[in-house]
Amino acid sequence: MDFELRRAREKLEKEQKERKEKAKAKLDRERKAKAEAKKQREAIEAAQRSRRLDAAEAQLKVDQQMEENVLAGRGIIFYRVLEGVPYQSVGDKIKLPPSCFTELSDQGAFDKGPIYFQLSVVHQEGSAEMNASDEENCRTTHSGVLEFTADEGTVALPPHVWHNLFPGESPKTLLIEVRYVWLPKGTYAKLQPERMGFLDLPNHKAILETSLRQHATLSQGDILTVNYGELAYKLQVLELKPSSSVSVLETDVEVDIVGPESASERTDEHVLNPLVLGKLESGKVDEGNYIYYKFSIDNDAWEKIDTGDAMVEVKIDGEADGGDTDLYISRHPLIFPTRHQHEWSSHDIGSKALILTSKDKNLGAGTYSIGVYGFKGTSKYQISVSVQDDSKRKVGQRAASSSSPMEMDAVECRNCKHYIPSRSIALHEAYCSRHNVVCPHAGCGVVLRVEEAKNHVHCDKCGQASHRGEMEKHMKVFHEPLHCSCGIVLEKEEMVQHQASVCPLRLIACRFCGDMVQAGSSPMDVRDRLRGLSEHESLCGSRTAPCDSCGRAVMLKEMDIHLIAVHQKS
Repeated sequence: MDFELRRAREKLEKEQKERKEKAKAKLDRERKAKAEAKKQREAIEAAQRSRRLDAAEAQLKVDQQMEENVLAGRGIIFYRVLEGVPYQSVGDKIKLPPSCFTELSDQGAFDKGPIYFQLSVVHQEGSAEMNASDEENCRTTHSGVLEFTADEGTVALPPHVWHNLFPGESPKTLLIEVRYVWLPKGTYAKLQPERMGFLDLPNHKAILETSLRQHATLSQGDILTVNYGELAYKLQVLELKPSSSVSVLETDVEVDIVGPESASERTDEHVLNPLVLGKLESGKVDEGNYIYYKFSIDNDAWEKIDTGDAMVEVKIDGEADGGDTDLYISRHPLIFPTRHQHEWSSHDIGSKALILTSKDKNLGAGTYSIGVYGFKGTSKYQISVSVQDDSKRKVGQRAASSSSPMEMDAVECRNCKHYIPSRSIALHEAYCSRHNVVCPHAGCGVVLRVEEAKNHVHCDKCGQASHRGEMEKHMKVFHEPLHCSCGIVLEKEEMVQHQASVCPLRLIACRFCGDMVQAGSSPMDVRDRLRGLSEHESLCGSRTAPCDSCGRAVMLKEMDIHLIAVHQKS
């Protein structure tokens, strides 16, 4: 009996224990389910709060952007994302689609003065073409507008804007954010050339002013390209006032130009190395390259030269190492003389010297450039410029020429045609006929030693006399066809004349802006052609300026006529 009771009790206890364990497990499951539900509910609430915060932040950002747009555009709101396409032009004026004109016109933007835009690159998420380095290279700039003729969905960018937006290689997909902004008028700009040579340009601030006439805006960090003939100088905009982006239309901007950061860039060939009169300088030039120097003739030195008491000697001594050079000289504003453009030249083999006297019409007080051209191989040389006293040589010449052939008993030698005293004519002719030969070439008549005659030759094309060893260089320098940038092909002498007076790409000093510019073709206006104006001068002279006497706005090219006709000033 006890045994059965014990078994019944154990069974009851076991069942109770199982029921307790099941109840506990059920409670644990319910507790876990509640905790998981609470966790999910909290996650959902957190996600909802995050979405509400993001939406509020996005709305705030939109409101701030809208407020900034209103402030930046002075009440005009214009924003477009367009595909950037390049087009060839000067300056910073872009082309927009016609729909942009309608949108701006409806808001009265054209009644508020010049139109300016902020341009920046849209970085596309997930694009493999735009990596981190590309993002660093892309930046923001500003521009004016040229016309509204671009294709819908595109914005046409001139080279200045294109290179400032994409300093490195451009990505394939070019989405540009175009935003209307208002810009203050600039009052100050600090610029820095990227390389040496720009500050050597004569009247470089006038050249910069001419370049800025093609621009509507400047932005800090921009690279401004200034062209001088075939040369291009890049200047970085370091500082602007009163803002980091300014308008340069119809305003006077004070400009400071600082030197390049590194002086090591003097290896560039378009740099004028200064020469001190009377001091020897050494140099080396490779074949096909130029090394340039500059020197000045002051008023005191010019007075001596002008009276004939002095002369300018430009001398270059080359080392006998197989190389050879040519020498070209020009007077400013032509600062880089070349084979095509120069005023004086020397093509002698080896050492050479150019003597400039007051008889040269182009000589005067001022600054001159020397171009040492590597004609053959690598040439080491020494160059010097000096003002030589010419009075002693003139006295000697006068003493030697004080007696003429007619004033003494003299007879003409039948061989050399010189007048010889009659008492020694027989002895002279006997000696002269054995040792001297007269060049038979028409118009030459040079008396040569017999051993020298075999090396005395004349060019078949131009008849110029030369040493036989120099004839190859003469043919290459004077008769090898030269190609002008305008497309014409001429020999050296004709090419120099062509580029001095005919070539539309020749550099001239504009009589109105003072800049060295390409002359261009003949102007359209017949009156301007009669005045002798170039195409550039015809356009540049069309700008107006107030008359000093009456204050009336008169075109620059009409100012002299205005002064004579209205104010009787000659």
